[in-house]
Amino acid sequence: MSTLDPVAVFRTEAAECLETIEAGLLDLTHQLDDKDLVDAVFRGLHTLKGSGSMFGFDALAAFTHHCETAFDRVRKGEVPATAELVAAVLAAQDHMRALVDQPDADHGDTGQKLLAQLQAAVGEKTTGGAAAAVSPVAVAAPVAEAKKKTTWRIRFSLPSNAMANGTNPLGLLDELRDLGECSVRANNAGIPPLDELVPTELYVAWDVVLTSEQDRSAIDDVFIFVMDDMELDVQEIAAPAAAEAKATPAPTAAVATLPVVPVQPVAAAVPAFKPVEAVPVKRDAAAATDQRQAKAAENVRVPAERLDELMDRVGELVIAQSRLSQLAGASTDIALRSVSEEIERLSGELRDTMMVLRMVPVATLFSRFRRLVHDLARETGKVIELVTEGESTEVDKTVIERLADPLVHLVRNSIDHGLETPEDRLAAGKLEAGTVTLSARQAGGEVIISIKDDGRGINRERVRAKAESSGLISPGQPLSDSELLQLIFAPGFSTAAAITNLSGRGVGMDVVKKTVEALRGAIDIESVPGQGSEVSLRIPLTLAIIDGLLVRVGSGRYVIPLSAVEECLELSLEEDLRSRGRSFISLRDSLVPFLRLRDLFRTGTKPDVHQKVVVISTGTERVGLVVDQIIGDHQTVIKSMSKLHNDVATFSGATILGDGSVALILDVGHLVAAGQQQETQMRVAG
Repeated sequence: MSTLDPVAVFRTEAAECLETIEAGLLDLTHQLDDKDLVDAVFRGLHTLKGSGSMFGFDALAAFTHHCETAFDRVRKGEVPATAELVAAVLAAQDHMRALVDQPDADHGDTGQKLLAQLQAAVGEKTTGGAAAAVSPVAVAAPVAEAKKKTTWRIRFSLPSNAMANGTNPLGLLDELRDLGECSVRANNAGIPPLDELVPTELYVAWDVVLTSEQDRSAIDDVFIFVMDDMELDVQEIAAPAAAEAKATPAPTAAVATLPVVPVQPVAAAVPAFKPVEAVPVKRDAAAATDQRQAKAAENVRVPAERLDELMDRVGELVIAQSRLSQLAGASTDIALRSVSEEIERLSGELRDTMMVLRMVPVATLFSRFRRLVHDLARETGKVIELVTEGESTEVDKTVIERLADPLVHLVRNSIDHGLETPEDRLAAGKLEAGTVTLSARQAGGEVIISIKDDGRGINRERVRAKAESSGLISPGQPLSDSELLQLIFAPGFSTAAAITNLSGRGVGMDVVKKTVEALRGAIDIESVPGQGSEVSLRIPLTLAIIDGLLVRVGSGRYVIPLSAVEECLELSLEEDLRSRGRSFISLRDSLVPFLRLRDLFRTGTKPDVHQKVVVISTGTERVGLVVDQIIGDHQTVIKSMSKLHNDVATFSGATILGDGSVALILDVGHLVAAGQQQETQMRVAG
């Protein structure tokens, strides 16, 4: 049985921790006085530092320590939270990510520059290389005047599996000693007899008397990384009791050599604790422990590769089940038919369950753009508000992964080309802040993700002039508004006056179109001059198994994605002959162009007497496909085409039928575009 690589597990958890820190920082930019957000960012940095130190990422722990110290000062009210501090820690977070991914790489003086920026943000003078020499596990005390010392009595015990999980209690004791004068005694009352002792479990508790200038929060910070699972009592004691405890201190070496040095019972050396009616730390720790256990019971981390493998097996099962159903349908054996129906039901349920497992909310995708918009606002000097809608809409995880880059291009393009500067917006009677809206919604078997802005809109004259000068269209060529706007997705097309860090090279939108088409999706674009633009991506919910309509054209069988099918009509031989030369059918007072797949695929066969027209659509565009026979619905397991067939735009994939033969899956977007192009040519000719 394979075991997980601890370093790989750490990297996964560190990535989640960094995302949490980033979300907290971005929220903090709008609420700089929110103490809960400051505490959340501090806890995230402390967790990352502790985990990094535990797994040997010392450079990460040392660097993160300085960011943690800065937020500790904010948390204690020594310095205010400012936009400069948030920007500095956001920049430092990128360096932390690099230290997680490439801990042994040479990152140059990036860390020192970021630390200088951080120190400037909290009003400290740069100390050069001395700052980097601070121990990654030390908790820095703020530079301040001498404070009154307080004596604390601390009793704590860790869970029995603490050492097995990587927690070193001696490190916690060292951090307590860094806070001031400290005496430590081990409580061995919980150690079982030798024959019952488990070497990997922890049975010892500790009683500590600490005299320090630090307050209670500094003690809590020592245990913040393990507080969820431990028992902790902290009490302030009077000076005489502290002096009495100090008279018989336990040497430091006694802790390090605990197994061979006899330890006196705690009750004889340290006065008993007074009963406390309610300890806030205990309450919080217990509640956090309950939440953690509930979360662990509800969620299991599974590598994505295993889900992909399981999806492949389910696909093969669906194909085998289709074969079994075909055999059972041709048989008179009642028992075989009964088993076939039962397996069909079970495989259908398994398929639906597997599809749900692969689905993730688009919130995981939308959350990435908060940082992007924040950085672009600082870079361009524009005031930008990001609005997200429909974050709970779920899409196949593979679709989410492949949509990340196209959406980055669209958002950057919207901010650079669409939104005006604050001065221009005010002059146009708009609010100073421009709005970019990311939304998602499900429509049948598709999810529609749109990027909308309230900027200047697309200048159609400029688009046409650029397209004509680039040779994309001939001068004066008639184009519908939709076709004109689609030109911005042409390779090398850009209306930017100059090349900048954001745009101008004409490659981003071309990448968007290619990626969306590779996902069997389509792009719709709308724009109103002076009011803004909206780009909508229509993407299939899943790329693995779809419901399809199986049709026959000549002797070949093809699959049309059922989500694109609107309706089916009958086309008689007489109507087929009458419509030759114009290729339009009248559908409820509107003309719909249609394609004869028999001619398109050059089957060389005669049409059936009663042909069918399958009306398909993408968005507002519709086209009819003339087929010889509609066989019925079909659970379609999508198989990718080989590299030799990459240029065949009519088909998006293939599937295996129940009899073992192959059926090609039609590319709906390409066929609709071909039908609309044919309609345009017919109208121009007419």
